[in-house]
Amino acid sequence: MQSVSESNESPVSEKGKRAGHPMHWITVFIAMTCLLVSNGMVITGITAFDGAILAEFSDWSRGDLKLRGFITLAITGLLAPIIGVLIDKIGVKFLIMVGTVVLSLSFYAYGNIQNISDLYLIHAAFAIVLLACGLNVAVILVSNWFVKLRGTAIGIAVVGTSLGGAVLAPLFGGWLADGMTWREGMQLAALIPSSLFLLALFLLRNRPTDMGLKPYGFDGSAQTPSADLSQHGLTYKEAIKTRSFWSIAFIAMFTFYTIMGFQANLVLHLMDLGFSVQAAAAGLSVLFIPALIGKFLFGLVADKITGRRVLYSNLSLMLLGLVGMLFTGEDTVLIAVGLIGFMWGGFYTLLQLNAVNNFGLKASGKLLGTITVLDAFGGGLGIWATGAIYDAYGSYQNAFMIFCVLVALSVVLISQVKKHV
Repeated sequence: MQSVSESNESPVSEKGKRAGHPMHWITVFIAMTCLLVSNGMVITGITAFDGAILAEFSDWSRGDLKLRGFITLAITGLLAPIIGVLIDKIGVKFLIMVGTVVLSLSFYAYGNIQNISDLYLIHAAFAIVLLACGLNVAVILVSNWFVKLRGTAIGIAVVGTSLGGAVLAPLFGGWLADGMTWREGMQLAALIPSSLFLLALFLLRNRPTDMGLKPYGFDGSAQTPSADLSQHGLTYKEAIKTRSFWSIAFIAMFTFYTIMGFQANLVLHLMDLGFSVQAAAAGLSVLFIPALIGKFLFGLVADKITGRRVLYSNLSLMLLGLVGMLFTGEDTVLIAVGLIGFMWGGFYTLLQLNAVNNFGLKASGKLLGTITVLDAFGGGLGIWATGAIYDAYGSYQNAFMIFCVLVALSVVLISQVKKHV
């Protein structure tokens, strides 16, 4: 989205309402923490326990275990349109608080599972977490607070998804290396969401107008005449009639299949290559630290460079890293992993930004909810299918080839993405 220029007469310059009010950036920090906790615990960090869980439940295959991710994301996708309506109607603060409570209870219950049905039930509950305090909530929250520097703000917020993997996976792996059982680790981790609950309770506001402020960079122009940005943009019916919307939705589905399947099976793949449990868990940091850097840097780039060129470069280099996974061994695999992480991180930010900027915020909850139906299905299928392909062939080679094909298709679809507001 092109930045809205500030002027000397802009209400932004009024003391106490200026874009530089600390609350704008506090909101970004809360959104980042939201994704660190929700995605970090439900999607990425939890994979550090996979080896220990499979060792205890030796009759489970990798496909059996990874079906849990499909259950979580399939339910997330099915319910996403409903939560999209709730975001538009009641705002995100209450939803985040509900999500943190469900996350704590679910992780504590995880430490007591006795069979695979218990596992699947808990992962069904995780869908509530991703809906209530996941990506859509964070992106809409930040977008309501920013006009100018929206790309930077979203980039900082979505860093939380990578930060969760970079911090929590090694933390959980360290607990196991120190002698803690995976059950004890799950129950200790149940305390982590309380920090997000307190931030939401005492600091979070749904919109800047709720406390007499204006969005960062708002100038009351013809494009954004109201300080309530949720009133600006295409209606839901208008947006879903565009080729651009469906291109973004299918790009999201294909790339989420790829990255979710990749990260969910990365620890086990590294162990297959000869890494120890702790080293394999730490290997997730090689994926997620470059990803968080990419999310922030490309958020900055998005505020300076518009158009599709950056999208093309991100996905093309991510494809190069995925091709590298077909040929790398223990000594070189982390180079490919780091490249994939950096380029995915940048693309992840740009994808969220395009989903908001191309259509506006008027129906953003419904639109992101619709996209989530596809990307959650793709991501969940990627997690399960990648594990099932390993069970069938004894390696991840065929799964990696599927990743390459899907990312190549996504590169082609970028040509159809256009701005409509």
